[in-house]
Amino acid sequence: MTVELNYVDTGGEGTPLFVVHGLLGSADNWRSHIKQWQEHRRVVAVDLRNHGRSPHVEGMSYTEMAQDLLALMDRLGIERAHLLGHSMGGKVVITLARLAPERVASLIVADIAPQAYGHGHSAVFAGLRRLEEGKPGNRREADELLAEHVEERATRLFLATNLQRGEAGDLELRIGLDEIEAGYDAIMQAPAGQGAFDGPTLVLRGGNSRYVTDDMLPVLRGVLPRAEIRTLVGAGHWLHAEQPEAFQAAVSAFVDAQEV
Repeated sequence: MTVELNYVDTGGEGTPLFVVHGLLGSADNWRSHIKQWQEHRRVVAVDLRNHGRSPHVEGMSYTEMAQDLLALMDRLGIERAHLLGHSMGGKVVITLARLAPERVASLIVADIAPQAYGHGHSAVFAGLRRLEEGKPGNRREADELLAEHVEERATRLFLATNLQRGEAGDLELRIGLDEIEAGYDAIMQAPAGQGAFDGPTLVLRGGNSRYVTDDMLPVLRGVLPRAEIRTLVGAGHWLHAEQPEAFQAAVSAFVDAQEV
């Protein structure tokens, strides 16, 4: 059963750009990019199930998440869209492109390959559980609790975007952490669907990231044969945050080129 996703819609004319965040992200993380892109096109940014302000439900398979996106496109009366997905969101949009290629004007995949990955979020989940237990009253306290398990400050700041003020006044997580942990094995798998998506595709990878290495390119091209691969020098996995201007420019130029 599909979920009615929370979303931000800038309105506007033409084929919209859908923006899909990664694991433990949300549409809120993309506000600065949306502000730039909306000057030239309609942008729809979503919160995937169990993320942001979307409902908490069982099931984190790529088929389920792609079907949620298709249902949102149907509700908004959008026949075709440019799809941009980062990390887990990249696997979601690849799945949608495989399941319903006629709905995809173009595909932009940010720093992920269409394959399974190893499990590497145990410290992050431990830190988030510590937040649940600790009931921080402010963001300094929240950062101290996270730091018991998560060393990198940039990662802690990213995770803290999932905090909101609860009725009791404490900061609490707005994500479906139980559901995400239960579905973690599915999240680490390759995108769902069969065969290749042969529509126009841009793959952006961080020069300092290990998520899309050269030895992964044969598998990537087997699924995305028309992929143009660009490396953003100086960027890691969060390339849209680390090299925002280069990321914005690459996405805008690619989408514009599809509409000439």
